[in-house]
Amino acid sequence: MHLTSIDRVAGISAEVFRKQYFEPRRPVVMTGLSRSWPAYEKWTWDYFKSIVGHQTVALYNNERAGARTLVNGADAYIPFGEYLDMVKKGPVQLRIFLFNIFQHVPQLVDDFTWPDQLASGFLKKYPMLFVGGAGSIAHMHYDIDMSHIFHTQFIGRKRVLLLENRQSPYIYRMPFTVESAASFVNWHERLDTDHFPALEQAQALTTILEHGDTLFMPAGYWHHMEYMESGFAMSLRALDETLAGKLNGLYHLVGLRGMNNLLIKLVPEWWYHYKRKVAKRRAERLLTHNS
Repeated sequence: MHLTSIDRVAGISAEVFRKQYFEPRRPVVMTGLSRSWPAYEKWTWDYFKSIVGHQTVALYNNERAGARTLVNGADAYIPFGEYLDMVKKGPVQLRIFLFNIFQHVPQLVDDFTWPDQLASGFLKKYPMLFVGGAGSIAHMHYDIDMSHIFHTQFIGRKRVLLLENRQSPYIYRMPFTVESAASFVNWHERLDTDHFPALEQAQALTTILEHGDTLFMPAGYWHHMEYMESGFAMSLRALDETLAGKLNGLYHLVGLRGMNNLLIKLVPEWWYHYKRKVAKRRAERLLTHNS
């Protein structure tokens, strides 16, 4: 791949952010946005365990989804506190995503400030927590609701790889999904260009998120995240400001996801292999056109 580092800024005005990043839809890491939040120091493993440790959560391992796995199908369910004990002890390749801890502990919203000066349309009922043990992976995908994301890292480091949505054919996007057929596990060491040669032509962005960093991911950006250490992050989501963007998000949530899940139920094995054949055929066609 052709790699570029994501811009990092310590402080940025709303005007500059909108002009240089939000409107042109360019990712950026803001290192100072969360420093004044109470959550910056208050949110710890022990604190979360004390306030919501009894709540059952869905866990996801590092395995790619199989032929009969519906979108967002979990691998296990255990109490949150029990999972946090596992994470604290050492590497564990299990993660939690889209955990709305704030439904259970509403007062947590007082621990951070919504960046309304940077974007409008925040879904203020749905701040989400993402937790992972060292070595856990969020495989390459883009968010199905097509929202803008402000992703703030707490504790631990996370390696991030981003690609603009128009890069989809180069990374083998499968039809009726927001997933790539290619594997990006340990991509920084080696990519499987033997089986997925179009990856060599992909244009990607990368960074390592640390405690307090806030990554702005514009709507539709592909992202692959690897937990270098156990940690957690919070995502604040903002609806696309354009009508076309909102309709695209609705299509993804209802039409695209519904069709994918229906085919998984009706013809799981055929659909599993067909999606991958189509992704490879599209990439091959692109390589032929570019040669």
